[in-house]
Amino acid sequence: MGEKTIRRGAVRGADSRTTTRPRVALIGAIAVAGLLVSCKPSDHAPKPLAPVEAASASPAVSATLLKQSDDLLGRYRQMIVLMDGEAAMKPADREAVHAVGLMLFHDMQESITALAATAGRSTDPAGLAALSDLLDRIEGEPSWFDADRLAFKEFLTQLAQQFSTSQSIAGLKLAKRAGEDLTVLAEIEQAYAQELRDTFGRFAQRGIVPKREKWTDYVAKLKAVYTREGILKDYATVLPDLQARPTITEITVPPETSTPGTPATRGPTKEEREFFGRQLPPKTVLLTFDDGPHPRYTDEILEILKRYQAPAVFFELGRNLGSVDAQGKVKPGPGTQVAQRVLAAGHPIANHSFSHGVMSKFELDKVRQEASSTEALLDAAGRSGQALFRFPYGARNDAALGAIEALKLRSMMWNVDSLDWSDPIPKSIAARVLGELGKQQRGIVLFHDIHARTVEALPLVLDQLKAEGYRFAAWKDGKIVPVDAPADTAAAPELAGANLYRDSVALVIGIDQYKSWPRLQHAVRDARAIQETLQTQFGFRPENVTTLTDGDATRANILRALNAMTRKGPDGKVKRDDRVFVFFAGHGSTRKLPSGRDVGYIIPVDAGTDDLQTDAIAMPQLQELSEALPAKHAFFVIDACYSGLGLTRGGPVGGNNFVRDNARRMGRQMMTAGGADQQVADDGPGGHSVFTWTLLQALSGKADLNGDGLITATELAAYVAPAVSAIAHQTPAFGSLPGSEGGEFIFELASTQEQALSGDSNQLDAKASALAKQADEARNAQLQPVAATVASASAPGGATAASATSVQVTLKGLDGSDTAIATSAAPAPASARVAAQRANDRGLQLYKERRYDEAEAAFTEALKLQPRFALAANNLGFIYYKRDKPTEAARWYRKAIEMDGSRALAHLNLGDALLRAGEDAQAQAAYRAFIELSPKHPRAAELKAWVEHPDSARKPEPSR
Repeated sequence: MGEKTIRRGAVRGADSRTTTRPRVALIGAIAVAGLLVSCKPSDHAPKPLAPVEAASASPAVSATLLKQSDDLLGRYRQMIVLMDGEAAMKPADREAVHAVGLMLFHDMQESITALAATAGRSTDPAGLAALSDLLDRIEGEPSWFDADRLAFKEFLTQLAQQFSTSQSIAGLKLAKRAGEDLTVLAEIEQAYAQELRDTFGRFAQRGIVPKREKWTDYVAKLKAVYTREGILKDYATVLPDLQARPTITEITVPPETSTPGTPATRGPTKEEREFFGRQLPPKTVLLTFDDGPHPRYTDEILEILKRYQAPAVFFELGRNLGSVDAQGKVKPGPGTQVAQRVLAAGHPIANHSFSHGVMSKFELDKVRQEASSTEALLDAAGRSGQALFRFPYGARNDAALGAIEALKLRSMMWNVDSLDWSDPIPKSIAARVLGELGKQQRGIVLFHDIHARTVEALPLVLDQLKAEGYRFAAWKDGKIVPVDAPADTAAAPELAGANLYRDSVALVIGIDQYKSWPRLQHAVRDARAIQETLQTQFGFRPENVTTLTDGDATRANILRALNAMTRKGPDGKVKRDDRVFVFFAGHGSTRKLPSGRDVGYIIPVDAGTDDLQTDAIAMPQLQELSEALPAKHAFFVIDACYSGLGLTRGGPVGGNNFVRDNARRMGRQMMTAGGADQQVADDGPGGHSVFTWTLLQALSGKADLNGDGLITATELAAYVAPAVSAIAHQTPAFGSLPGSEGGEFIFELASTQEQALSGDSNQLDAKASALAKQADEARNAQLQPVAATVASASAPGGATAASATSVQVTLKGLDGSDTAIATSAAPAPASARVAAQRANDRGLQLYKERRYDEAEAAFTEALKLQPRFALAANNLGFIYYKRDKPTEAARWYRKAIEMDGSRALAHLNLGDALLRAGEDAQAQAAYRAFIELSPKHPRAAELKAWVEHPDSARKPEPSR
């Protein structure tokens, strides 16, 4: 048998008028607003009960009310269109929509204030008649849906309060009508919240007569008038394909802060500069309230917090506290007294700017003025302690953040948004908060103390949090401190990042030079590649990786190394919270016992061909050793054919608490390169076997099927098995060994953060690139999305089932039968920075495989998520360059340099692109910057000669 055919393994033989109501997750409706459709004054004949009722409506008041109410209902309807379906959007898109929604909401609040003010001034007979006409429209406009009338809840509340003490019969009747309408609106609101199918016929005697209509019909009607894209554009936000994160909500803290010619130093991350809630201990909540103080609702919220003994932070608007004149003199207003009551109740008050403007668009002087004026008003109210600041809408950039930090303010954001500014239904608000906390298990929660609905939702939230054992946190002495923490129940350590395992131990074996078996070509190279991957990508310390190759891989040495890992006690290398990885590349064989059962063996270098039982290592022996390991998780990867062991099948740990649950479960798993009746190919791409080459591809990040930055053994098998089967005549098998409790061995991906594409970047050859694409396509064809049901508290008073995306693939089990395995469910969305880095890493892998279209899409996604991602900008430019588009490439290189001028390769790439485009003078300028930053680069001498002597020196060749 020739070398090219050597194998690893022995050869063996509804209708729109129905009563359907919207779901609980109704988001769009804002319980504020007025009218949109212009109308004629009421045709109803006035009732001659009193002279004031016979008065004609004031044309001026009617026109003002009409315009103001038109604006309100228009914005109300825009909010519904903007927010419809936002829960299903990608995190970056949803954050952008929320930011614009908050701005739209604040515009509505200003309009409702103006409308109420007009109503308050309309106390003469003509003004009261105009208000009566407005109520006629609210109660009887036939073209409106019930949901349109919900827009008037706040206005009607204020109208009832304003005229409840009127001195005229007409005014008192207006107050009574408004109260009756509010009762009907409450019924309509309840119906939408609980999906009731009532016809509301019993309310016919009231002013508003509820109809029977579908919420979907209502939203469809609004979408014929408005589009989400148009609304976003009106508020200066453009999201191509609704994928990009808007700059309005993005804080850009470059990963490196340096100037050209100086060493780069890493700046603080967003989490280090700001509070987000993700830093809190498990099951801990900090409550925050924005946009106050409110003359009524703030006090009601204080009473609720007192009842539940829950601390909170109140972020106040300066304009609600008073004013500051040009000389800096503070004039407290009525809101200061409310703020003082907040302080007296034991809650800190903090800075939310003066005017609630978009501070990322302000000049720095305006940012400082907004913050300092509100600081003066907070101090006048009696605030003390370290000061906090919250940017309105979350809109900030690095300059604005630096400006408030210069004022000794610390930014506090949030990671759980109640959306009480957009959702009129208290139960829906509560369900949203509890659902998000169920996913994240901790958080800073954003509420607003300016809404009646927040007052109603808050007890629902606090009741459930108490029942589920959550702790509240307080802001004290410049820190977020959990209160009433049980002294005897320390929280279990959160296993994440580098702390997934205490330590990592590996045994790596590769044998080419067999004594009695056919020699192999690539097994030793495979072992070395795995050893390097474990150490450089996954944190295995060199002293913990034992590598046995060729003559060292005897049966005795292999068993000695395996047995050493089973020892317990202070001298043992492996402990309970460790992981063990065993890789074998070499020959395997299967022997049929007299009973008819197959037993598989891995073949050491010194094994003969006649007595496997004595010379080789049987799979049952590996199974026994795996059970004896004290480690939490163990994973055996065998690049050889396997035996038909009847092994157990352990399902993956699912749900949103995968890492924590997995930490409790013992895991013993195995993956083999082929079945008992198969030979496995030793002549794959890149000087590796087909199996190991695919395994290395998977470990580069391709096997992270749910995008959480972790590769489980199940995900690895779900990628490797179909990919190998597509490019070789072998079928990898996977399963759990006896003794496994369903735990998953985990590889945590390390980012290739600083890899910038340039002419020196390596790529696979054409054959390997084609095989990589074929493998990916085979993997994708076999993956099936499935719903993983996990428990989450989504409604007050009980838990409901939540659905998370998982993927499933059918593989060969270790017993030879077909087995459907599912990966763990996708986690909560990663931060934009992490997601952007992952997209960039994916682009690098795709570039390496010469898949330029897909690489371009990945780098573009990274820039949408992180608009000032200089590395991704450079890499996207290089894709254009490889496609012979130097002008387009130069634009992206310049963009990268604008973001971070210290990136030497971006200057080099820019010079190459300009040189290829025929812009020699500009190319020389780019090369000069490159030489200054990287004088020892291999190309520096050649480029310097041409830059300094362009007429005599040889013109350089741009990279290819």
